[in-house]
Amino acid sequence: MNMNLVKLLGDGQRYMKTWPMVRQLGFYFPEYRVVKATQLAIIAMPVLALVVAASQLYVLGWDYLPQALTMLLFFISLPLQGLLWLGWRARHPLPLSLFDWGNQLSAKLTEMGIYCQPLGASACYSDMAAILKLAFERLDQSYWDEL
Repeated sequence: MNMNLVKLLGDGQRYMKTWPMVRQLGFYFPEYRVVKATQLAIIAMPVLALVVAASQLYVLGWDYLPQALTMLLFFISLPLQGLLWLGWRARHPLPLSLFDWGNQLSAKLTEMGIYCQPLGASACYSDMAAILKLAFERLDQSYWDEL
């Protein structure tokens, strides 16, 4: 396996843990749905893969071993696909509109006395996730209702 692929999976895992799981962000970012689906897939897909492969072998016999292995690998790959997408997204640079909003959010946190580093020129979605997580932990609900 390529080391970039392993690093991308690791970035996806870190991004999944950093992203604030707040329902309100689901309207603006697909991460909420992808993280939920990936967390479910990490738990359910290995079990489902074994059940599908075993049932195919039981019903159809050992002649269908290649098809059973293919189905097993497909179900095992689903959580990996979610982690790969999250890793890619974590490295993806922010668009200017999100960059400005992230800097405004960072400035608001700094005004409140909470240390928050503003986004740099090469900011990516993982930097935005860190700021959003901090903001959801520290800001009151009225700020988020204005969104």
